[in-house]
Amino acid sequence: MLGRVKACLGPTDWIIMSRTILVVDDSESLRTMVKSYLVQEGFRVVTAANGRDAIFVARDEKPDLILLDIMMPELGGYEFMRIHSKEADTPIILLTARLEENDKVLGLELGADDYITKPFSPRELTARVRTVLRRSEKQGTEPNILRLGNIELNRDNRLVVVAGQSVELTALEFDLLAVLMESPGRVYSRLELLQKLQGVAYEGYERNIDVHIRHLRVKIEPDSANPRYIQTVYGIGYRFAADV
Repeated sequence: MLGRVKACLGPTDWIIMSRTILVVDDSESLRTMVKSYLVQEGFRVVTAANGRDAIFVARDEKPDLILLDIMMPELGGYEFMRIHSKEADTPIILLTARLEENDKVLGLELGADDYITKPFSPRELTARVRTVLRRSEKQGTEPNILRLGNIELNRDNRLVVVAGQSVELTALEFDLLAVLMESPGRVYSRLELLQKLQGVAYEGYERNIDVHIRHLRVKIEPDSANPRYIQTVYGIGYRFAADV
């Protein structure tokens, strides 16, 4: 059966589906359900019941993506992210039952690539997983190195250098900066940026772009309060300055 599925997929889809996913949640029933569904979709899945165990599983398995619960005993999702981000740049999708905007913003600030609110459908979860994996695996004909002003972005090693100094960005921040630098002067709406980053625009999520823009400015701008590179076009969205 799996062979027939493989024959129907393009090479990129097959590479994505064969990736390893770490599912971290203190609910055994949820871990079992998510693992069962993703395995049927062709993914390799490993699990952990809390953030502490997930640290060791991630070190051993080196997953391509992590599905991470926020509220867990022993070591919660946010604490896990703070530790893991120092060791690897793994895409993370948060699994959360908490609906407060501050919780979502904090997750994005810590480097999460996306979040999905419980309860969720297997179809939605799989779509999010594939989208984030495609973004992290994206290879194309884009130039490997972009240089504008004092900023150099290198796709090969996913490094950004500002005025000769290396700057550490999350995976999503890197991709967002790359999109803006590819077309200096072009104005993107928040929905357009979300579409390019996630492959689909989820209603109400476009304001998340503001969080990533704010953090990008802190990391790359000489003065984040008066941005030189990433400019706001009020009422529309953002652009990378064309005259740097």
